[in-house]
Amino acid sequence: MVCFSLPAIVVQAAETAYISDNLTVPLRSGPSTANRILHRGLPSGTALEILSRDADSGFVQIRTSRGTEGWLPEQYLVKQPIARDQLVSSNAKVRELTESLGQLREELRAVNSSKGEADTSNSSLRRQVSSLQQELAEIKKISASAIKQNETNKELNALNQRLRTEVDDLVGTISQQDDNLQERWLLIGGGLVLLGLILGASIKARPRRSAWN
Repeated sequence: MVCFSLPAIVVQAAETAYISDNLTVPLRSGPSTANRILHRGLPSGTALEILSRDADSGFVQIRTSRGTEGWLPEQYLVKQPIARDQLVSSNAKVRELTESLGQLREELRAVNSSKGEADTSNSSLRRQVSSLQQELAEIKKISASAIKQNETNKELNALNQRLRTEVDDLVGTISQQDDNLQERWLLIGGGLVLLGLILGASIKARPRRSAWN
């Protein structure tokens, strides 16, 4: 029985690497120099995304910024941009910092020239601030009084509404009692009339005594 060993390919999270200085590395279809060449030579400084590693062959699977995937020897990759690109980036950063430094110097001169005017107006600003603080204190007192009065008005309105509700209930109760009393008197009057009719009928129904008797 023949056993075949599979290459130890490790898939890993996305990682960025760069083609090292002064090289053009061919991109192949598999993890060996025998595989077909997909790209004749990736130039030095090209940024690549590492997809997986083959520990046995020393190749890594990469993806270019244009989406091309392939394999190349890991020994030609570095983790940082090459010195040429770092120099270009550093020069750009130096120019940017130089421009910022010039702007700061101009602002410093403008601040120094206006310092005298600021000192003369400083006392006036202090007086204005003091006056505004006094006005603010008065406004706070008035606001506190208004808030308190507003709360009192709310309580009085609630009490007034409650009293109105109680008065309406009493008026309804009294009206109901009047209606009940009127119905009672009508019943009493009707009962008296009915009693009178009954008495009259009973008197008429009694037998009359003769004169002789």
